[in-house]
Amino acid sequence: MQPSPPLPRTAAPGHAAPSDWIVRWAHLVPPHGRVLDVACGGGRHLRWFHARGHAVAGVDRSGPEVAALAGLGELVCADIEQGPWPFAGRRFDAVVVTHYLWRPLLPTLVQSVAPGGVLLYETFAHGNGTVGRPSRPDFLLEPGELLGACAGLRIVAYEDGFLPSPERFVQRIAAVRQAPGDAPPRHPLVPPPPG
Repeated sequence: MQPSPPLPRTAAPGHAAPSDWIVRWAHLVPPHGRVLDVACGGGRHLRWFHARGHAVAGVDRSGPEVAALAGLGELVCADIEQGPWPFAGRRFDAVVVTHYLWRPLLPTLVQSVAPGGVLLYETFAHGNGTVGRPSRPDFLLEPGELLGACAGLRIVAYEDGFLPSPERFVQRIAAVRQAPGDAPPRHPLVPPPPG
């Protein structure tokens, strides 16, 4: 059996490509599911999921970044570290977080994953200060910390280690909230073939 071809990582001209981790595990997002991008910045993941037919929502504290994403979906300009969570009581088919860590928000992010939905999270980890920024412990996950934060979800994939080019230490996880009454889950470890 030959491996499935990778999902295309193309980005709109002038925009950054999505994370390899997000692309690798995007097949876990229910078809046409609603995707929330937390600390969305320039919207590389919002744009990527939107182009694949998903309804998207994003939050960032930068007004200009949020304004530049107008027309893609539900966009909220909010300081989620100092103010209230703007999606209180809502759940999403995917919650996507990259290069962002605010520990008090971790339980909220996990609770924001709908039954059958997925949390796709990737950020810097302990050791990153030896190769670059961020280097402050406040912005670096401790070993196994992301696993602990996702204790109520089924872990489909998890990595904690070093990546070259650019050099960085990361933790990343793909974790699914099982729907009540589901048969044993079959979460593919490779994306299905296109078509």
